[in-house]
Amino acid sequence: MLRRLGNYNLIGLVLGVVLLGVVSMSNADEKSFSKQPPTVAEAEAFIKNAEAKMLELSVYAARADWVKATYITDDTEILAAQADERAIAGQVEFAKQATRFDGLKLPPELSRKMHLLKTSLVLPTPADPQKSAELTEIASRMEGVYGKAKWCPPGKDKCLDIEDLARLMASSHDPNELRDAWVGWHQISRPMRKDFARFVDLSNQGARELGFKDTGALWRSKYDMSPDDFARELDRLWEQVRPLYVQLHAYVRWKLREKYGDQAVPASGPIPADLLGNMWAQSWDNLYPLVAPPNADPGYDLTQILKSRNTDAIGMVRYGEHFFSSLGFAPLPQTFWDRSMFVRPRDRDVVCHASAWDVDADQDLRVKMCIDITSEYFSTVHHELGHNYYQREYREQPYLFRDSANDGFHEAIGDTIALSITPQYLVKLGFIDKVPDPSKDLGLLMQKALEKIAFLPFGLLIDQWRWKVFSGEITPQQYNQAWWALRLKYQGVEPPVARSEEDFDPGAKYHVPANVPYTRYFLAAILQFQFHRALAQTAGCTEPLNRCSIYDNKEAGARLAKMLEMGQSKPWPDALEAMTGQRQMDASAIRDYFAPLEKWLEEQNQGKPVGW
Repeated sequence: MLRRLGNYNLIGLVLGVVLLGVVSMSNADEKSFSKQPPTVAEAEAFIKNAEAKMLELSVYAARADWVKATYITDDTEILAAQADERAIAGQVEFAKQATRFDGLKLPPELSRKMHLLKTSLVLPTPADPQKSAELTEIASRMEGVYGKAKWCPPGKDKCLDIEDLARLMASSHDPNELRDAWVGWHQISRPMRKDFARFVDLSNQGARELGFKDTGALWRSKYDMSPDDFARELDRLWEQVRPLYVQLHAYVRWKLREKYGDQAVPASGPIPADLLGNMWAQSWDNLYPLVAPPNADPGYDLTQILKSRNTDAIGMVRYGEHFFSSLGFAPLPQTFWDRSMFVRPRDRDVVCHASAWDVDADQDLRVKMCIDITSEYFSTVHHELGHNYYQREYREQPYLFRDSANDGFHEAIGDTIALSITPQYLVKLGFIDKVPDPSKDLGLLMQKALEKIAFLPFGLLIDQWRWKVFSGEITPQQYNQAWWALRLKYQGVEPPVARSEEDFDPGAKYHVPANVPYTRYFLAAILQFQFHRALAQTAGCTEPLNRCSIYDNKEAGARLAKMLEMGQSKPWPDALEAMTGQRQMDASAIRDYFAPLEKWLEEQNQGKPVGW
């Protein structure tokens, strides 16, 4: 996950700054300014000033937010909330001032900057200072509740944080233990429910003041197409991949039914959410031992290899850096190693959710992680570094263009690199002696599908829920019921125990209390395979797509760098074309990548219920 505190994290995420009055005008100045007919020269001067001030604010903001995330106390939360209010109010002020130039014919680059300035907000605060302060306080408080949350099992000495629970959900096959852990964690979000309802109300007020119908409409306006067209584009992409997901769901369901029995898992209905190896049932890769195809063991276990080599957290990150260096990218700066958080501190509460940071919109790159020595974290490291390298490549762009072509691109780059963590790559690292026989690919594809394909509907539904909440289609009295209706529709999962409107299960997922838009992850899940296919072709790979790695290929690295350095300076179809030669997002690369597995799943599901 990206946590970039430059550009759209100043514009979009909760920030911290303590520079008072930096973008404010006096009433007299504002009145005089607003009466003058706008000119292109004034628009240029306005943007130049805005970019300079936003860069200044973002650097301070990043440092303040870093402290809050890596040292959670009442004081850091209060200070961050106060700072957030001023930073977001400043950004909203710039966005409102930018509307003065609506209708003025501007040069293309200047016009694009105006558009980004007005549409990149994620947390628009109302103009009323008291309401603005209330909104930012709520935002900081909800993220703090999540970051400090633990579940204390009855009769046990130790309380469990989300990392402890993630390990339990991944390893346990005791249905009672899994159910208790699931229910225990989902209790932590109940206190957020009232706050979230007020958060929605205040955020919508801010969005309407900027000319948007609601906050969801604001979020959908940043994709170089109309909000309605963007929604239709998501539907099109989902329909491209849904047949593969349905086959995977059916196969996993009957394998779980074999494991846990008829009473625990229905023959043709949704799967209980606590049995899928992940707290949110968003990825199912921990189920692999239960669902692995026969004779598909590739003959190695990456987690065990890493541990046998005494790999530590720093070593994990060094492997990721080495991959990018092999493509021709410069090493990470020393400050990255000095300032990043790689392991959970023993003396304080932190937000362990993995994130990448661009503190000064230049070279102060960092990651914030609590790394375990596992194959999953090995991929996560590559993912987070993808953000950092993207950030560094576009640092020469003007400030408003220092971002990814769209937010799905930022998430996709690291995962594109992670798709190159193939047996061929592991041989080059000296982890294994030889590449397994192609007959073993089915198991590797199953492992990847349990991670990637299982995620797709979850990646789509979180913002489907939030957009409906922001629009009022889902009222506070329906939050939980509507949440599970969407999870049933898209994922085919259900809660393990009865839920009510006293619960607030969406808040048990970090991105909801932290106000991080989630559609980017769905887009990334599509784009990474499209990127991988294009880069593999550039690297001259003639093997099946799942066997291709671009490691140590400078030509592929140069093509990647060309797209990264564009930042957000052009509409995303231009950046997509620079990378892939295509101007439309295309999920066919997913079906290409998993074609052998999809055929096998269809064979296995013959005569068994498919769908829910």
